[in-house]
Amino acid sequence: MDLVDGMRVFVASVETGSFSGAATRLGISPKLASKYMAELEARLGAQLLHRTTRRLGLTVAGEQLMAQVPDWLDQLDEMQNSLREARRGLSGTIRISAAVTHGEMVLAPLLRRFREPHPDLIIDLRLSDRFVDLAGEGIDLAIRIGRLDDSALVARKLGRTRLMLVAAPGYLARAGRPGSPDDLARHICIRDTNMRGDGAWPLFENEKPARVPVSGPFLVNSARVVRDLAIEGEGIALCPDYAVQASIETGRLEQVLPQACGPQLDIHAVHLPQRRMARRTRALLDFLARNLAASLSSAPEEGARD
Repeated sequence: MDLVDGMRVFVASVETGSFSGAATRLGISPKLASKYMAELEARLGAQLLHRTTRRLGLTVAGEQLMAQVPDWLDQLDEMQNSLREARRGLSGTIRISAAVTHGEMVLAPLLRRFREPHPDLIIDLRLSDRFVDLAGEGIDLAIRIGRLDDSALVARKLGRTRLMLVAAPGYLARAGRPGSPDDLARHICIRDTNMRGDGAWPLFENEKPARVPVSGPFLVNSARVVRDLAIEGEGIALCPDYAVQASIETGRLEQVLPQACGPQLDIHAVHLPQRRMARRTRALLDFLARNLAASLSSAPEEGARD
């Protein structure tokens, strides 16, 4: 066992709370992670971790080592990366988590731009609308929209998105145009089940908040599909601006009740706080902070799904 590998397994085991979490982060098997840990303890002549059936805990010796090793590993990585990247640019793998529609329409094009000058860089983009455990799944950076619940994560605000009421011109010609939020009760509404709450739409009319009950035959857990159904004339939708702005500009959708917009939602990048960020991840975070806000209003329009 290489001493550096053993130290990496030790730090990853402490930060994730398990050998399986460390194995996922480092790309090795849990059995090998456990073996490296045992060999490190034998080499140092001290027990570093308490093993229980539920979680790993630090011994006194482990606490002393943990206070120094992460910075040492970071310095080693920085030195190695600086030498490599001076010749080849950024390298290694960045694991990124994002919501499906935002990831497909906004984040993926940005990641292509970011990676273009770095041929040795691997982007591992994992799209899911479920809550993702960053430590357990080895995620370097997660892009989250809306309220942040996990205060243990380090967050950096990247921009904002606004929810807009939209409908196809054909639907409005057929069903009429609502004059107030209360009128939505008599319209067919396409509901995005990713929105938190009781199913009512959170709207602001003249800066006064209200929750408006809506109904309709389509409940969908994808903002993109909600948009596509609205384009096909299936009803009124409440969608993020990045999903519908291009369709409004081409006339396939019209904004409904512009005086009664949905809430603005913050977009954050979040990451684990335990260690200094790798250079490649820090470079990506800075890139997103510079470019994401501008990209929200320029997401490309795609053809409606059949």
